[in-house]
Order: sequence, then C-alpha cells, then structure tokens
Amino acid sequence: MDVTAPQRKYELRDMFDALRWMARAGAPWRMLPNDFPPWELVYQQTQRWLQAGCFEHMVCDLRSVIRVAQGRQGQPSAVILDGRTIQSTCESGPRAGYDGYKRKRGSKVHIAVDTLGQLLAVHVTPANEQERAQVAELARQVQQVTGHTVKVAFADQGYTGKEPAQAA
Repeated sequence: MDVTAPQRKYELRDMFDALRWMARAGAPWRMLPNDFPPWELVYQQTQRWLQAGCFEHMVCDLRSVIRVAQGRQGQPSAVILDGRTIQSTCESGPRAGYDGYKRKRGSKVHIAVDTLGQLLAVHVTPANEQERAQVAELARQVQQVTGHTVKVAFADQGYTGKEPAQAA
C-alpha cells in the first residue's frame, strides 16, 4: 500500500450511518445534517458500494443468518413462485399491459421467495405477459442468488406446464 496515498478523512461507519439516515428520512442528498460527513462524499461512497454489489451481498448474508438461526440450511432447497398485477399510473407508459383475467391495466410483478418468505428474485413485466414465460428468468435469478441449491419450486397454476418445467 502506498503511504503517500490520501487517507480517509471520515470513517466508513459514519458514511454508512449517513446513508441509513437518508434511507429512513427519505430526504434529498443535500439535506443531510451537518452531524454526518458532507453529502457529496456520502453520495460518492454509496455509488462505489452500489457498483461493487455490497448491498446485494449484505442481503444474501442476512438471509443466510436468518435461515441458520431458525435451524435451516444457509441456502434454500425450495422456492415459491407467484405473480401479482399492479395497477398502472399515467407514468407507467409502455410497461403497462392489460391483464384480461384480473381486468387490470398495469404491470405484473413475478416473485420467488424461499419457504420462510425471504425474497430471492423479482421480475417485472407488462400485465399481458404470460406467467409461464417468466419461469426461466425467475429460475435463472434464483439459482444465481442461491448458488444452484434450489431443487423444488412450488407454483400456482399460471406457472405450470411442460415448457416452464423445461425452462426451470
């Protein structure tokens, strides 16, 4: 390590505390209180963490800790797939489609959770997209997050059929 390199002026813990305050308050960056490091530095550090995937790793680690604390394996072996149609707003634009079954215009949110209800994957499509067509994408995301430990998927009628089974 180069001793002539500039050293941190603020602790990373202070940066993280500032980010937690921002998330809780829902305030703009520039309204960060003076008790924290300058908002520009907190913003830059947050962008570095986002690009490095730190928050995704944190969520994965917390999910494993919760599972182990409940006497389960760290990674799930089964998932539950389901979808929900969310009614659109004017700003939805081309993302919105018409779900004839539920008689709603909007977006369909496809989710995969483990048997404890911990979120593993999310995929958003226009509401007119078939649930069967989304199984491959959900399965890919789930296997990527869990390290290919999932062997069984519980799904409602919309996700069943020969093609989705092959895609998974």
